[in-house]
Amino acid sequence: MGAQKSIHAGKAKIDVNIDFTHKLCASLMLPALSSSTGSPLSLIIGSLCIKHPNLFGGSEKLDVSWDKGLYDSNVLVAYRRPRPEWLAQQSFIIQQSISPEIGVHGVPMDNFSRSGSGGVNISRLSVGVDLNEPASSKWSSTTSIKFEHVRPMNDDGHSISRDANGFPVTCSGSPHDSMVVLKQESRYAKANECSFFHFTLQIEQGIPVLSKWLIFNRFKFAASKGVKLGPAFLLTRLTGGSIVGDMAPYQAFAIGGLGSVRGYGEGAVGSGRSCIVANSELTFPMNKTLEGAVFLDCGTDLGSGHLVPGNPALRQGKPGSGFGLGYGLRFKSQFGHFQVDYAINGFHQRTVYFGISNLAS
Repeated sequence: MGAQKSIHAGKAKIDVNIDFTHKLCASLMLPALSSSTGSPLSLIIGSLCIKHPNLFGGSEKLDVSWDKGLYDSNVLVAYRRPRPEWLAQQSFIIQQSISPEIGVHGVPMDNFSRSGSGGVNISRLSVGVDLNEPASSKWSSTTSIKFEHVRPMNDDGHSISRDANGFPVTCSGSPHDSMVVLKQESRYAKANECSFFHFTLQIEQGIPVLSKWLIFNRFKFAASKGVKLGPAFLLTRLTGGSIVGDMAPYQAFAIGGLGSVRGYGEGAVGSGRSCIVANSELTFPMNKTLEGAVFLDCGTDLGSGHLVPGNPALRQGKPGSGFGLGYGLRFKSQFGHFQVDYAINGFHQRTVYFGISNLAS
């Protein structure tokens, strides 16, 4: 299934994780997105993490991580300086990621139960500072300001400014977009033995440092409520968001897929300037290690799909709204947590999802 190893080099710690299970499960759900499968590295999915707790002798922390998926990768470098508890904790962040833009440009397949490659991949470089404010009561918040350089690419790795149909994939019309983004995230959490409530609000503001840089306001919220009903547990979740101002297609809200509306491929329900997604799931114990679940998901782009530049949702025939329902099993063991979901979408297409988490080392 995989391998995990921790190595101590002086005060630094190196974690290596190679995962073949994720490759097997993901390959069953997604078609090939790239022809670059000849490299031995393409057969490995995993992560490499290096942590140093005292870089310069003053409790400065350095974290370097590299995560590689089937078709995506992410490199993150974070440097944190020690600060008193009553002051905001500073983190200097450099991040480089590459991922296929399936949610917006992917093509719905098999009655919307899968999404094929749209031939657009996003390379994103961000450099900035995170400020984690001291938590007060049940609230916590993070403020960040970052410079972002976004470069769309085709499956061959070449920069593009338009998709295969000739529609723009950037806001500027050039092969890349640049922006400075001020982000504020506030979180609220409350829990007791019988229930919990979580709320998160993210607000992003694009600052036009230069005239060609993007200026926009984007917000997203997520509210979750869990209630114990005898031996069963009911979880409901509502997420949504909207964006005004300058916008590139890759900034659209993608609806559909695992974590959104099950029964649909990633982004197969819709991709718009706004969205609302509601999820509800009831789990009930079957024995000490096995739980059953029934769920209902639904989502809509609120009729905003045509407001995305190039209108990719209309060109790909996305319905703009949809629902999925089904049932599943949750199995907890000393080796990890296993999850299977069987979902049916609004077009009566059936999809099975597999999930593995908390694998034992």
